[in-house]
Order: sequence, then C-alpha cells, then structure tokens
Amino acid sequence: MQQKWSAVDEYLEQNLIPEDEILTQILANNRRAGLPGVDVSPTQGQLLALFVRMVRAKRILEIGTLGGYSTLWMARELPSNGELLTLEADPLHAAIARENLHLAGVNRLVTVAEGPALDTLENLGDRPPFDLIFIDADKPNNPNYLKWALHYSRPGTLIIGDNVVRSGEVTNPVTTDTSVQGVRKFIEMIGADPRLTATAMQTVGVKGWDGFTLAWVNA
Repeated sequence: MQQKWSAVDEYLEQNLIPEDEILTQILANNRRAGLPGVDVSPTQGQLLALFVRMVRAKRILEIGTLGGYSTLWMARELPSNGELLTLEADPLHAAIARENLHLAGVNRLVTVAEGPALDTLENLGDRPPFDLIFIDADKPNNPNYLKWALHYSRPGTLIIGDNVVRSGEVTNPVTTDTSVQGVRKFIEMIGADPRLTATAMQTVGVKGWDGFTLAWVNA
C-alpha cells in the first residue's frame, strides 16, 4: 500500500504543485546537513499555505521548525507586515532554518527562536494573539503546547496539530509510546474544551499513514 500511496502523492504533486527551485533546494540543504527527513510533503505544505490564505493570517506561531520547509510555505502567504515566529529546540536545525529562510528571502518576516519551545512560550510575555498556530514538535509535549496555543490565541485563531494518527497507534489506549500518549491526551483535551470546534483528518501518502487536527477557537 505504501508504494501506491506514494505514487498517488507523486501524481497529485506533479499536477497540482508548481515546481519550485527554492523549496527543492531547502530539502536538499536539510538532507546535506543530516536533518531527519520528516518535513511535510509538498501537498501538505500547500495545504498549510492555503490555510494561511483562508484565515488571512498576519501573525503565525509554528512550534517545531526543523529546517524551515513548512515555515517557508506559510511565510510566503503573509502580507508584507506579517510575522511568523517559529520555535526550534535543536541549535543545528535552527541554524539551517535561518540559512534556508534567508535563501528564500523571507527572513524579514520570520523569527527563529532557538531553545526548548516550552521555555520560549513561557517567556514570550504580553503579545498580540496569533491568527494561526501550527504544532509540529515533540509529541509528548503536545498537551502543553495546546495550553500555550490557547493562551496566545483569539476567537477565530486556527490551531493545527500535525502527525496525530501515528500509523493508527492513536487508537491504542494502553500504548507505552510517549508520543502516542501525548497525541491521545492532546486530542482528548481538544474535544473536551468548549472553546474549540475541531475535527481531524487521516492522511496517506509519501509520509505513510498519519493525519492532522484542525481546531477553531470559538467566539
């Protein structure tokens, strides 16, 4: 099935996603630097870009930068006075991301905050709320990231959580996998919070079997 899923993804990418030398170069830079190959796929990147466009986001928070591939997809949709704050714990990843975002010409719009995301979030201080928040970092901390996302949101903020299906393991209530445990608690917190209207989608493709949550902060 994985071969078929990947073939479909490749077909969709060829027909729907324009070729982009900068995005291709960023992925090559990430591989050359030895970063893990867990970036979003091109079709997923385009989906993030469309979400930014649909909510007319001017302020974005990304938790988990890696090499800045998903960051660029979103940053390109920002207006000239927009802002994207992306949080990355690993110094090498943060350095590669800064290089990539400078190469892409969006570094003026993007701040890469280096260090543990929870420390950064705790020390952001008083700031205007974000319009879109993308959570794609260490899954055991997803419940904590959701708490901070709500703290820095407003009615109408869209909160996206990536990699929540975990090849179907999310249904396992007795799992010892801390990533799955974190995702399960994250999903259950979203569903129990009256401030949120949410859904989730399973995905298959070059990244295997996974999925994402969408949560809208209610008025």
